[in-house]
Amino acid sequence: MRIAFSGAHRVGKSTLLEHVADLLPSYTTIDEPYHLLEEDGYEFADPPSLEDFEAQLERSLLALDDAGADVLFDRCPADILAYLLVQDDASAFDTEAWIDRVRVAMTTLDLVVLVPVSFAHDDRHRRMTVHDKLEEILLDDAFGFDVEVLRVEGDLAARVRRVIAKVNELRCTKRRRAEDAAKDR
Repeated sequence: MRIAFSGAHRVGKSTLLEHVADLLPSYTTIDEPYHLLEEDGYEFADPPSLEDFEAQLERSLLALDDAGADVLFDRCPADILAYLLVQDDASAFDTEAWIDRVRVAMTTLDLVVLVPVSFAHDDRHRRMTVHDKLEEILLDDAFGFDVEVLRVEGDLAARVRRVIAKVNELRCTKRRRAEDAAKDR
């Protein structure tokens, strides 16, 4: 399965991914686009500009294209799209130029784990703005991504249990569908 961990900054999604990865040792993990670009020598503005987020969106799309099965992604294109849509200069972002590619990439995911903002932090307003946009994109399906989304709550242990339970549920569903398809032949 291909699973993305989604959420605003500093909500614990990377920590959750690490703990889930420990329980799914056969899975590969892919770091978030920001860090992948940094490793490639990309220099971000502080704070990141619209162009920086577009570079992250492109890198996120490439990560999904390049990855195989059984992968855990730290962020997905929906995350970057949310950041782009809440930028002060969001009107300069051409959503229509990107949305078809993002939609196709999102369909390659079996599950998106949405980690909400759950604690106070110095940048709470910005994080809540991004979170609200992510809920609109993922839960309200504003762009027709039609991807399975699991919104996790509670402490880290509870979140890990919910993700593993959902992974097991999805595995069973996939197995049943494969068996049914084999019977129909």
